[in-house]
Amino acid sequence: MARRELNGRVVAITGAAGGLGRALARAFLRRGARVAALDVNDGGLVELQAQGAFTLRCDITQLGACRAAVGAVVGHFGALDVLVNNAGLSHRSLVALTDPAVLRSVMEVNFFGALNATQAALEALAARRGAIVTVSSVAGFAPLVARAGYAASKHALHGLFDTLRAELGDRGVEVLIACPSFIATGIGRVHLGADGGVAQGPRTIVGGELDPDAVAERIVRALERRRRLLLVGRVAWQAYWLSRFAPGLYARIMARRMRAELQQR
Repeated sequence: MARRELNGRVVAITGAAGGLGRALARAFLRRGARVAALDVNDGGLVELQAQGAFTLRCDITQLGACRAAVGAVVGHFGALDVLVNNAGLSHRSLVALTDPAVLRSVMEVNFFGALNATQAALEALAARRGAIVTVSSVAGFAPLVARAGYAASKHALHGLFDTLRAELGDRGVEVLIACPSFIATGIGRVHLGADGGVAQGPRTIVGGELDPDAVAERIVRALERRRRLLLVGRVAWQAYWLSRFAPGLYARIMARRMRAELQQR
């Protein structure tokens, strides 16, 4: 199958003002793509506009806002070729101690936000036989202590987009799910805690943090090569295979490495 050409194509990225979002915007711009950056962070959008992106304030938890944003992108560029569902929110708290509203907030952004943006963009993408890229995580296929809501939202993304790929096959829309391990984006500073405030204490990281530009480059290359699933980083590969063939062992190793999170009170 021929590589997907990105030069001149229109790419919309949600959560574009975040660390990985900015890196993705840069990676697409380097390839000559026309980038639409969507986020609620006005300051971050100003920076992206200066780099050549078309910027839009968009709250992806609102379907109407997503429809309006897609309409504005198509109105500005005349088409939409790629949607990147990148926006995300996490928490750091044990299930037994967590206000259910926190878990709902994570699901609203990570799952329903991606669903809203995708539903809003489907017709435009189908008209161009385009592609959807969804940024998941190691937590999308394996458990992660003190991130149950995050893991649930990412697991749900796999169910949604694997099924959507099958539904859209005859319309020519391809779906890539990218699963990186920990990325150096600063997201740990805004993790929600058990009560909905900012999580306290240091964040546990397994295997070090990946460089966001390197992750973005891997994701864009996978899109060009028409991949369906991308595991980014050694930890992602190890977790993927171990969680499938020895799930009990994986859970014990993961819990041991995340011991500090288990000791939360």
